[in-house]
Amino acid sequence: MSKKIVSREALLAIIEPLRGSKKIAFTSGSFDILHKGHVEYLEETKSHCDILIVGLNSDQSIKEYKSSLRPICGESERAAVLAALEVVDYVFIFSETKNHKNIELLKPDLYVKAGDYSPETLTSTPLVRAYGGDVLIIPFRSGHSTSNIIDKVLESYGLGRTTLLEKEPYEKRPAVFLDRDGTLNKHVEYLHEPEKFELLEGVREALKDLQAAGFRLVVVTNQAGIGLGYFSKEDFYRVNKELFKALGPHGITIDRVYFSPYSKADDTTCRKPNTGMVERAVEDLNLDLPNSFVVGDTTTDMKLAHNIGCPGILVETGYGGSDGVYDVQPAIKVPSLKEAAHYILSQQA
Repeated sequence: MSKKIVSREALLAIIEPLRGSKKIAFTSGSFDILHKGHVEYLEETKSHCDILIVGLNSDQSIKEYKSSLRPICGESERAAVLAALEVVDYVFIFSETKNHKNIELLKPDLYVKAGDYSPETLTSTPLVRAYGGDVLIIPFRSGHSTSNIIDKVLESYGLGRTTLLEKEPYEKRPAVFLDRDGTLNKHVEYLHEPEKFELLEGVREALKDLQAAGFRLVVVTNQAGIGLGYFSKEDFYRVNKELFKALGPHGITIDRVYFSPYSKADDTTCRKPNTGMVERAVEDLNLDLPNSFVVGDTTTDMKLAHNIGCPGILVETGYGGSDGVYDVQPAIKVPSLKEAAHYILSQQA
């Protein structure tokens, strides 16, 4: 086994004499099926430090925050591949889904994360700054992800999504693809506590009108907090339960909820504005896509609408388009879902 692969406890003894004379950086991840994107990220991280420590998520922790089908490569294999990289000085395996304990023990000079967020949104940032450390976010370069590699392998063998049971086909209908947070309910950063769920005014009436007009109601939502370890899928389901409880007594049914647990760093096809979730919905529900609509509060939602060739309706609730991630114009901007429903129904006339 490489001398670079050590326990977290042994690592503490190694780095203690180096403090002050060497800049120590710490980053972490699953690094499942190491690819070019991983290597470029680690190379850039090393350019900011003298000693690069990589925390590697254990097999069990990956199953908890990604999927029961992951990782593809076991932790010992992933550790060995990382240790073979010249830019990596030390590797250790940890079982937690968050980095709080790692940061508290190691106290790196620099804590590095890849992603599409700011240091202020990281729950680890206050821990790092409390002892005088710095946080660095490195934007992930698109085009490389383990999820895409897995998809390509499946495609090359003629495999794809399969259904276990034959079902009666759905009647072909158009859909309204709805963002959740900031569109249906009040926006709360990384919402995962059911008691903080608050349905926005006019949502019930809007959904009821759309449902009565024959539209399928399909929620498509990015939930990067799951992949980042901020909350679990079970937390996400509990919040959804509050949504269903708020709508069910009024005769409103959400036909399907699709969510992406990944961050932009994963570069997966199922994360908005990529079209994977919509493609799955079209397949599952026999949707009339050309006559469907997208409603959301971010430019990511509007980019999704552009990518699937449907009108995008930007609501002023939530971000109201202020995220500015994509330079794309909506078909119309309205105050809330209530007005969005009016617009959609007017297009049927």
